[in-house]
Amino acid sequence: MRCPSFKILCFAWKEPIVYQILVSGKEEVNTTMAVQSCIQDPLWCSMFQLNCTVLGWRQETVNGRRIKDVYALSSVGVAKAALEAINGFNLFGNQGCSWSVIFVDFDAHNRNRQTLCSLLPRESRSHNTDAALLPCLSYPAFALDDEVLFSQTLDKVMRKLKGKYGFKRFLRDGYRTALEDKTRRYYKPAEIKLFDGIECEFPLFFIFMIIDGVFRGNPAQVKEYQDLLDPLLQHTSEGCPVVPKYYYVPADFVELEKKNPGSQKRFPSNNGRDGKFFLWGQAVYIIAKLLADKLVSPKDIDPIGRYVPPQDQRNVSMRFSNQGPLENDLVVHVALIAESQRLQVFLNTYGIQTQTPQQVEPIQIWAQKELVKAYFHLGVNDKLGLSGRPDRPIGCLGTSKIYRILGKTVVCYSIIFDLSDFYMSQDVMMLIDDIKNALQFIKQYWKMHGRPLFVVLIREDNIRGSRFNPILDMLAAFRKGIVGGVKVHVDRVQTLISGAVVEQLDFLRITETEEAPVFKSLEELDLPKHSKVKRQSSTPNASELEQQPDVNINDWKNKSTYEILQKLNDCNCLASQALLLSILLKREGPNFITKEGTVAEHIERIYRRAGSKKLWSVVRFAASLLGKLVDSLAPSITNVLVQGKQVTLGAFGQEEEVISNPLSPGVIKNIIYEKCHLQDEREAVVQQELVIHVGWIISNSPELFSGMLKIRIGWIIHAMKYELKIRAGDMPAKDLYQMSPSEVKQLLLDILQPQQQGRSWLNRRQIDGSLNRTPAGFYDRVWQILERTPNGLIVAGKFLPQQPTLSDMTMYEMNFSLLVEDMLQYIDQPEYRQIIVELLMVISVILERNPELEFQDKVDLDKVVQEAFHDFQKDHSSPKGAEKQDDMTAFYNTQPTGKKGTCSYLSKAVITLLLEGEMKPNNDDPCTIS
Repeated sequence: MRCPSFKILCFAWKEPIVYQILVSGKEEVNTTMAVQSCIQDPLWCSMFQLNCTVLGWRQETVNGRRIKDVYALSSVGVAKAALEAINGFNLFGNQGCSWSVIFVDFDAHNRNRQTLCSLLPRESRSHNTDAALLPCLSYPAFALDDEVLFSQTLDKVMRKLKGKYGFKRFLRDGYRTALEDKTRRYYKPAEIKLFDGIECEFPLFFIFMIIDGVFRGNPAQVKEYQDLLDPLLQHTSEGCPVVPKYYYVPADFVELEKKNPGSQKRFPSNNGRDGKFFLWGQAVYIIAKLLADKLVSPKDIDPIGRYVPPQDQRNVSMRFSNQGPLENDLVVHVALIAESQRLQVFLNTYGIQTQTPQQVEPIQIWAQKELVKAYFHLGVNDKLGLSGRPDRPIGCLGTSKIYRILGKTVVCYSIIFDLSDFYMSQDVMMLIDDIKNALQFIKQYWKMHGRPLFVVLIREDNIRGSRFNPILDMLAAFRKGIVGGVKVHVDRVQTLISGAVVEQLDFLRITETEEAPVFKSLEELDLPKHSKVKRQSSTPNASELEQQPDVNINDWKNKSTYEILQKLNDCNCLASQALLLSILLKREGPNFITKEGTVAEHIERIYRRAGSKKLWSVVRFAASLLGKLVDSLAPSITNVLVQGKQVTLGAFGQEEEVISNPLSPGVIKNIIYEKCHLQDEREAVVQQELVIHVGWIISNSPELFSGMLKIRIGWIIHAMKYELKIRAGDMPAKDLYQMSPSEVKQLLLDILQPQQQGRSWLNRRQIDGSLNRTPAGFYDRVWQILERTPNGLIVAGKFLPQQPTLSDMTMYEMNFSLLVEDMLQYIDQPEYRQIIVELLMVISVILERNPELEFQDKVDLDKVVQEAFHDFQKDHSSPKGAEKQDDMTAFYNTQPTGKKGTCSYLSKAVITLLLEGEMKPNNDDPCTIS
């Protein structure tokens, strides 16, 4: 019997090569090439293609463009299930060995899981829900282990799609309806509006609900859907039941059905009567019938145990299941590694027991990049041009396992301990924060048998100067057994290895004709054991004066190169040197020779010196001149995207680049240095910092980004600067660029928190507007406004038409929300943006309470706000008259609700505009006499 995980794999990819291997049963497939190129390489593609551009069932065009369902969750979910099912499976069974085992990257797979959980109960950007989620979350994939989220998703599918004849596939699905033009492959713009309310209904999904009821031990659900299904079955001349593919509304009944949904009889497709059966539905029906009649058990059709009943989850083997260990008190095993014996002796004086690389031998300690190099050989096939695993970092889950590679036992340390060329690594508080975040991440997402082994690499540079005390406090926390709320157990590597997860990477077996790959293990620093560790005196953060240049760039940019070189030689201020070198860099290029080498080399030296002195403004300026790029930038952006958000890069008030799909680091670097270099060179590297911070925060605390559909990095920086002004009061505000990376991260966390009650309304609107926050249900309300605004909405010169918007989209889909955000992003003042958001909420409430009203002309939101502001001025003008008639500061600083609140003025302006049009007759109007 073949492994059912293969069937899930084929279901996920519909991969012809894999399918042929499965059905052939021939001995010829038992080759290394079959393992690597036909199975393992598609696995890498599935794990890393998080953008999952899936066309699925929807075929249409919008404004001449083909619609793509990015993050179609039913596809992501089934791919996730396939990865879980096939992980560790030996393709050759009893005849195989360790090198014929399939490997799954747990960190990449975990991102698939995050994508699934973060966007459910939605199906994709264009589909608010989809019946395809039923076989994804229930039989056969069982892709979700969150019962609450499963119930929410199932409830949404039933509310939106369930009918008397089956489930609709999705809203406005034109497939096989009477109005569909079957001669065309794609729909025209606005055409899908025609299918609203007459979508075909598929009995197939009733059958999936029967199977789901059997698995979950819910006989009432089984009985309910059996009763719904039986009248829908057709029969052959021999009396055998046949499952129709769909039920449709005939052309003659379409208008009546649209006027009164559910009132018209639907007719079955010709399946069975024309000699052609709907084989998928027929097969699933037979399975459901066997299950319901108890002729087979759920275990017979799920032998690898994809579904685990809640009562059995604690005792079942999690080998192929979507379930993970339920214990919330996971203990992370920790090995403390000192890079030299001298450092080990020094730490021992403080009671911190560590090991050196030599003391853990024959076990080797590798950086994660060496593990990446090893995995690169998995799936490589030169004949087919397959390159193996992509060159992506191994995450915290992957580095928390033990590896057996070419006869060696290897432990790995996380990427956070890699020596980085980016200045964030010079802030020890960032390292400590990264360690705590990594431990939290491992605790939350570790689902393997055995304990995770987290290697903490301590370098001599970590304890120099003011870095020592924070590092010592963290190491003391390790000794106590609690770090950042995570239970840890510190011991020797040799002791911890027995309880760890061991991965055999025997695909690296080398024949006599092959050259063995070379891997570099961590080497111990060759320093005298009893020599003293050089602890430099503490270096506090430099003052603002030290970070300011004593030259003005405008005075020097037009002077000769000779004069600049003379000034450079005479100047001792690092900030001034960096400024002068920036002029030379733009004028003469990076290879121009100065007293200390080329311009690029000179800037690099300033970068290092400024870092040691904590001159963060100078460091950022030099880093930007050198075009530095932080590690893990692309994965951080992906972390944001899988939460259903978009990222924009670019300075506040300037053109921004919207990122909606994962990009390579090189492309991201080009965007940052092209969009962020216009006003202040330091902006380019600060935006990189923010991307890293946002990626971590949104993974661990997604609720902080509630109501933010677009993460506009430049606008977030503007919010942070505004926050510093608020804190400074009447004093000069602190310069964001002079703050350490850890201080920048804390400031970001502060502004993401709900706004404090003691703040003025101007401050609140400034911060919320900069963050692009919207209230709950905001985009749905804009849709309702558009339904009553035939000529559309306009704000800041950006027009949102009623048609074809309402015809091309549905109310709850993400594409419409993004369209609204595209309109709002042209507003250049954060506080004004927030007023527009309040105005749209006001309009929605007025229209909801007055169904007889609608707008006759195009609604210019700017004019409505101006009208409200003029009324506000009349009530608040001073006896001498307002000196600045266009200054809206007082209006922004007024509370929304209550007497004389902004909402009262906005409401008056909206009602005035509405009453200029005609009222629609309403039979339920209480004022009507006859």
